[in-house]
Amino acid sequence: MNKKDINEIRRRFNLEHHNITCIHGCYVNSQGEPISTFVRYLQGMGQEEAEKFLSIFKRTLSGTQSQNLLDINFTPQQVMESQEHKLLMALRDSALKDEEIVDYFFQQVRENLHMEDHYLILLMHDGYDVPYRNSNGDKDEEQSSQVFHYILCSICPVKLTKPALAYDPAANNFHSKESDWVVGAPEMGFLFPCFEERSANIYRALYYTRDTQENHDDFVDALFQSELPMPAAVQKEAFQEILQESLQEECSYEVMQTVHEQVLEKMEEMKAEKITEPLKLGKHEVKKMLEECGVAPERTAVFEEKYDEKFGGLTDLSAVNIVSPKQFELRTPQVVIKVSPDRSDLVETRIIDGHPYILIRAEEGVEVNGVNVNIQQEK
Repeated sequence: MNKKDINEIRRRFNLEHHNITCIHGCYVNSQGEPISTFVRYLQGMGQEEAEKFLSIFKRTLSGTQSQNLLDINFTPQQVMESQEHKLLMALRDSALKDEEIVDYFFQQVRENLHMEDHYLILLMHDGYDVPYRNSNGDKDEEQSSQVFHYILCSICPVKLTKPALAYDPAANNFHSKESDWVVGAPEMGFLFPCFEERSANIYRALYYTRDTQENHDDFVDALFQSELPMPAAVQKEAFQEILQESLQEECSYEVMQTVHEQVLEKMEEMKAEKITEPLKLGKHEVKKMLEECGVAPERTAVFEEKYDEKFGGLTDLSAVNIVSPKQFELRTPQVVIKVSPDRSDLVETRIIDGHPYILIRAEEGVEVNGVNVNIQQEK
């Protein structure tokens, strides 16, 4: 799913637009044992409670593609024969009305998910009347091309709050409030099937993970029998290590700055062309960037070798796992400098009297501890 498709489904999660038939829940303790199961209907809830459920589902489709939102692909053989795909299809096609299938799904999650805290599994079904779009991409609200039926699962930690003083409006006073179990933001979840090209793609699911360092591989393997890419944060660290080890003394500020700028330029080009798929870069594209920076051939050859060892020669990396489009950061043990990503030209490195310096050109609006200051010329 691209960003546009994801946002279209996210807009479903409000009281005016949803068509959620029911919400199944399973409350599980830290040992993986069920505490309770339930079925809820948004129509019978108060507004505040219903909005809290919808907020959880909406957050399960939030974050950055290729970091928090990951594509899961099913092979044709899985779609035809596998038990994991049959289970997902049965959940969707029954609109969660078959409690035996729902209970089996909850059992699969409990047996393969290990969390330190209690957690809540929420599972919902929705039917979306997909508006027709003409060749220009304009929406025609009067026409509906089809109904997109899908399920969405959210798994949230449930934690014990601390005792505190709380205001009691009836008594107009403060009283002690005991500890209580509270549902947190979703830790992981998924949508099946994917919404692509205005219809359902049963060959793909969209997986959500809040923590970019943890994909919960056991959970993914049990439910989807599919291997996810390396977690985004781990992928970024591995790529950084490859650069340092392969370029060695040629891993300069100027090289990193140029790579950053070239990746941002590619992102901007895709944005201008209204391409909503996340940018991915392969080994040869990164190698070409390094060559354009003047890195020696023997160093780029080492880069290729180490890239193959870590990721595999045919693996493309998401651009947001190589550079951050939101900031450009320099760090020493004592100082952290954060620069607007499109103004890395304000920073340069220089050797002065034998010592390395980071120089920042200050044009205007310089503040020290919130106070505007002037930079005075040497007398």
